[in-house]
This record gives sequence, structure tokens and C-alpha cells, in this order.
Amino acid sequence: MSSLPDRSGGSRSVARSVAHPSVFLALYLPFGIANGYVIVTLAYLLPLRGLSISQVAGIIALFYLPQTWKVLWAPIVDTTLSIRLWYLLGTVTTGALIVAMALVPARASQLWLLYGLVFVTSLALSIVGMATENLMAHSTSAQQKGRAGGWCQAGGLGGQGLGGGAGLWLSQHVSVWSGGAVLALVCLLCCAVLWAVPAEHELARQEQSQSLGLGARLADAARDVWSVARSRAGFLAGLLLFMPLGTGAASNLWSAIAGDWHANADTVALVNGLLSGLITAGGCLVGGYLFDLMNRKAGYLLSGWALAACAVAMGLTPRTPTTFVIFVSLYGFFTGWVYAAFTALALETIGTGAAATKYNVLACLANIPLTYMTLVDGATHTHFGPAAMLFIEAGIAVLASLFFGSVAMASRRRPAGTTLHAGGAGGVP
Repeated sequence: MSSLPDRSGGSRSVARSVAHPSVFLALYLPFGIANGYVIVTLAYLLPLRGLSISQVAGIIALFYLPQTWKVLWAPIVDTTLSIRLWYLLGTVTTGALIVAMALVPARASQLWLLYGLVFVTSLALSIVGMATENLMAHSTSAQQKGRAGGWCQAGGLGGQGLGGGAGLWLSQHVSVWSGGAVLALVCLLCCAVLWAVPAEHELARQEQSQSLGLGARLADAARDVWSVARSRAGFLAGLLLFMPLGTGAASNLWSAIAGDWHANADTVALVNGLLSGLITAGGCLVGGYLFDLMNRKAGYLLSGWALAACAVAMGLTPRTPTTFVIFVSLYGFFTGWVYAAFTALALETIGTGAAATKYNVLACLANIPLTYMTLVDGATHTHFGPAAMLFIEAGIAVLASLFFGSVAMASRRRPAGTTLHAGGAGGVP
């Protein structure tokens, strides 16, 4: 059972069925496919069409830009239309835009068109992600948050490998437009999985929309977000995700520093390409099942420690191509744990209600340490070398976990927190 607020401030119970966690792999697949097509397929093809590396970097940066402030329009997804309709709109638009990006000629005079397509694709992807996250929050049982998160993140990472690898292969061996067309078709097919998601929440949402105006629904969403933020559970989850723990930042630099391990281009393409996506997706699935058996915050800490231990071990071993393959693969596997742990913790914390808004607040918090730790890793490598980079990343993670532990213990000595509104987090497990 779940509860929805009524206009009198009370709540009414709504029977709620659940979806199998594997459903969210398919629903999140378009998000990964479009990511892979832009950062792998286009990034490889555009220089061959005459664009400079700086122009390609600008296109990729523009693609990521909307993802850093997507929380601003998450309340719209939470309060207007139906979530299924938002998913359909986002996915169909994404597929059409992939085809359009494949057909646009990369000439300086038309570069503005490619910039526009990439930017709008990112906006459409944010809608796909929000709709999936909302469906996950309302159609997953408390006992399966970890598995749902693992399957969802595996879809994103597997889709990235598919979108990048398959898109590039088709573009090179068949035709440029065929790569975009096939990937767009896969995105559209993912819409068929919506039938496997229970519709009870959608019916209740429609009833609420009929009884409340848009302003009232937005106000309810704001109160829902604030109720989670002011709770101990919400505060600790936000703090933990904001800590530089389990960022996986070193993976952003593997290609750039592979020469330190004497790894050639073929080795990098293998271990940092499709193989990496598959291994990380496997880590997501394993971590998702594991973190359903334990406290989700402890699971996030565990995945961060595993990643730190892997970094230390990599820094201590001889720098050879073989060790590069082994430890980059292990690092990817444990990064998958982090992805699963994040999603499970986020789903547990946000409850139901304005799920897309609350989820993306936590996602924005988690992206901040990833950004600055990438800069820290790069600067450390430049001044002190690869081993120091790995040791510093691991050391910062350990210090972050100790700080979080001290805050969590101190907060236990405080009086019990306020009771959350319906739809918010349910307290610390």
C-alpha cells in the first residue's frame, strides 16, 4: 500500500503493485544509447569529417550541460501529464534526434545545427531519466530498491556500450545513417516495456491532477522535497553522496594515462570500451542484489571502500599492460557497485511523491565530487605521477567516509526528527 496526500492534508491509501527490477534495464536503455552515440560514435566520426578536437570537445561539453541543472524542470515532470506519456515523449524524441545527428553534415557553416541537436538530445534524455526514476520509485518494493537500481544502471551502461560500439561499427561498415536508424529503433522498442509497469500510481496521479491546480501540485512537490531534506535520513543521504567517496573519477583518465602502463591503443580500446561497459554493468547487477541484503548507506560506504582498495592495489603493482587490463576492469566492476548503491540509496531516501525532483537533487549532489575529483586526479598525476594519483584518490575517500561516520554518530544523539509528509523518506533504517 502507498499513500497520497488529499486536499484536507490527510492521506488515502492506494494499492500498489510492483514491477520486476529487470524492467528498468530496458526503460533506461535509451539514456545510455544516446550517451554512447554522442561521446563515442560522434566523437570518433566528427574529426574524420574535418572538425577540430576543440570543436568536438565543445559539442560533448554542451551535451553534458543540461544534465547539471536538470533538477530545475524535474518538478514539471512530477506534476504535469502522466509519467508514461513523459517517457514516450522523451524516448521518441531521443530516437528522432539520434537519426538527425547522423544525417547532419559536419561543415563549419552548419555546425550550429549539430550544436542545437546535441543540446536538445540532452534535454530529451533528462526527461527519459526522470520518467524512469519516477516509475522506479513508485513501482519498486522496499526490499528490491537495490536490484532495481542495479538493473537500471546496467541498462544505462550497457546502452552506452551499445550506442557507442554498435553505432560506430554500423556507421563505419554500413552507412552513417544506418547507425543512427538502428539505435533509434532500439529506443522506440524500449517503449513497449511500459506495459510491464503497474498503472495504479498513474491512476492516482490523474485523480490528484483533476482535484488540484498546477500551482497546488507544484507547492505539494516543494513541500515533499523539503520534508526529505529536513529529515535525518535525507540529510545523511545527501551528505554521503556529496562526499568524495566512490566517485570513480580515475576512470575518466584511463585513456589519457594508459601510457604509464605501456598500454597500446588496441588495449585501451578493448578495456576502456565495450568490455568496460559490460564489466561495469555486471558490477551494477551484483551490487544491486548485494545491497538489498544490507543497510543502503553501509552499502554505499562498502562500494566506496572497495573502489579505494582497488586504486591502492593498482598503485602498488608493477605498471604493465596486463596489470592495466586487470585493475581497470576491477575498477569498473566496483564502479558498478557505486552506481547500484547510489540508485538504491536514492530510491530509499526519496520515497514516492515528487520522485523525479527528489532523485535529481541527490544526483546533482553526487555529480559535484565526481567533477572536482577528476580535476584533483589530473593535477596529482601531473605533479606526482600515477601511483600518487591513485593513493590520493583512495586516501580522500577514506577521510570522507570517516567524516560521514562521525556526523552520523553525532546526529544519533539528537532528539528524534520530525515526521515526514506522505511520499517522503521513511526514516533511517
